[in-house]
Amino acid sequence: MKIGVLTSSRADYSIYYPLLKTIRSDSFFTLKILAFGTHLSRRHGLTLNQILEDNFEVEHKLDTAPIDDTPKAISASMGKTMKMFSNIWHSNKYDLILCLGDRYEMFAACASAIPFGLKLAHIHGGEQTLGAIDDVFRHSITCMSSYHFTACEAYRARVVQLRGSEKNVFNVGALSIDNLRNLELYSIGEFKENFGIDLSIPSILITFHPETVSFEKNGFYINELISALEGTQGYQFVITMPNADTMGLMIREQWQAFVDRTNNAFGVESLGTIGYLSCMKHCQFLLGNTSSGYIEASFFPKYVVDIGSRQAGRIVTHNIQRCNIEKNDIIAAIKRAKSFSSLPKVNIYGNGNAAKKIIKILKSTND
Repeated sequence: MKIGVLTSSRADYSIYYPLLKTIRSDSFFTLKILAFGTHLSRRHGLTLNQILEDNFEVEHKLDTAPIDDTPKAISASMGKTMKMFSNIWHSNKYDLILCLGDRYEMFAACASAIPFGLKLAHIHGGEQTLGAIDDVFRHSITCMSSYHFTACEAYRARVVQLRGSEKNVFNVGALSIDNLRNLELYSIGEFKENFGIDLSIPSILITFHPETVSFEKNGFYINELISALEGTQGYQFVITMPNADTMGLMIREQWQAFVDRTNNAFGVESLGTIGYLSCMKHCQFLLGNTSSGYIEASFFPKYVVDIGSRQAGRIVTHNIQRCNIEKNDIIAAIKRAKSFSSLPKVNIYGNGNAAKKIIKILKSTND
């Protein structure tokens, strides 16, 4: 079976990683990676290099990232993505295309495949994020796909509802749990050697992406968040930069200015899969509005302060505290972290064997 894998950013590649390794090791499959979006953007860390450093071959490299963070640029990037992928689909044959998540560029690549009659297999469908336009793209990809691999039973039920059928809809668990069960994460010393950050100092891992439903409010939001951090004592801040969303560059500039004037703040473009999960393991807690605060953080589990509406609609487990993007609310949530030093396990996203389950199902489709 010849499988094309669509990857557009550091985020989806990190999730794909255990599945890519399993596919590559099985002679039944021919693996073809198609990298696009911010993978080819120097501004976003040129994360194509991470794929190559992991010894994967990349068959197609498409420079489709938006030129800036305006709605016009993002819309134009979607059109460019569709146009470039139409040439790929015209000139190459695949038995199946793997797609993941809910990004606008992933939607564009998938939509361009439909006129060619290509079969799509969607990972992480059925989820909900009310504060981001991603909901529209995720559910659209679900409707375009022939196979569905969800992270938990509740999300499987939503895909069944959207599709009106249980056919080829599978709850396999989250691939991120495969990563956490199988990857050897960095020790505190190894992390410091690689990134120059000492996680023996109490640290908050921070990732804040724009809210794309009400994007005009993001200037206020980032100012409130930074003000809250300026009013927080006793921690150092490890900040990963936002992705290519509306007003993402503005947030990036605000973070850089904060890092430049703050001795205990570190800005990182990309920690890579092992680096990010290692930082999560050793930090005191997570702060921001990233989906990794819902799935990956549940493994340890880690206390998570989820701010705003970007992830609203996801399943809120006992380790997550949600609050408004307001200075005083954020400071109060940070202070509550000490009472969450010992948390019971979260076990709704599977046991770390999602890749094996997906491979077994894919092979059965070829019988």
